[in-house]
Amino acid sequence: MRVLVAGASGYIGTELVRQLESAGHTVRKVGRGAPRDENEYRWHPEALEIDPAAVEGADAVINLAGATTGRIPWTKGYKREILYSRVQGTQTLAEAIGRASSPPRIFLNGSAVGYYGDQPGVLLTEDSAKGEGFLPDVVEAWEKAAHLAPEGTRVVTFRTGLVVGRGGAFTPLIPLTRLGLGSRFGTGRQNWPWVALRDEAAAIMHLLTSSLEGVVNIAGPTPATSQQVTDALADALGRWHPWVVPEFAVKLLGDAGHDLLLLSENVVPERLLADGFVFRYETVQAAIGEIAREL
Repeated sequence: MRVLVAGASGYIGTELVRQLESAGHTVRKVGRGAPRDENEYRWHPEALEIDPAAVEGADAVINLAGATTGRIPWTKGYKREILYSRVQGTQTLAEAIGRASSPPRIFLNGSAVGYYGDQPGVLLTEDSAKGEGFLPDVVEAWEKAAHLAPEGTRVVTFRTGLVVGRGGAFTPLIPLTRLGLGSRFGTGRQNWPWVALRDEAAAIMHLLTSSLEGVVNIAGPTPATSQQVTDALADALGRWHPWVVPEFAVKLLGDAGHDLLLLSENVVPERLLADGFVFRYETVQAAIGEIAREL
């Protein structure tokens, strides 16, 4: 297939491109800089502009673009960037698909488990209710933009949580844990929806050839609490895990601390499992163990 990827140079995008190319697909990329080869194209999503040649003739479009939520603090200005970078990027691609003379038949758009908000003790499937707060509102607008794609294009909005690998949220956690500063956040009992980086990319690959459409959760099949995640990292690196960052201290980071570290979301990949996808890493301990072997 000819697959256009937005956000190809990012944490998930780099692994996805590797898997796509290994499977024999031709990958096109969009970026703000000058194209370096025939498969790179320019876009300016803040102006809803993209080179129409990027979409023309593509079989599928995959959107992973958006400002990182890992930048702290979330000022009012940065909250606007988190929102608009997602909505405008998605709208740019969806509208370009609609303008194409032969529209791509597949549009896979990144999304987030942040849609569910704080729902401790609840199994969260794709049919679960939207939560309250900044992230649920962002995800709702983000997914709505994806459905601006024309009829005839299969649209999937895949909701992802904590991606376990050498990057993303683990960029600060790994060196801190190596220094013996691994910490529990709050009670540690909150559920953190996780997925191994390789499984994240493999699940997106699965969605390329699946008939699924609409919302799909991408989360590991075995739930894990915050403490299980940080414990597993300390164990894998052979370090202590003695410290606790109390809830009040996490909240000093503002909405970012609360929404990224303290929310409890027990997300179930119900539709993905029913569609036959098999996770390579079934537990967060196995996924984190793989990181340690690669360090």
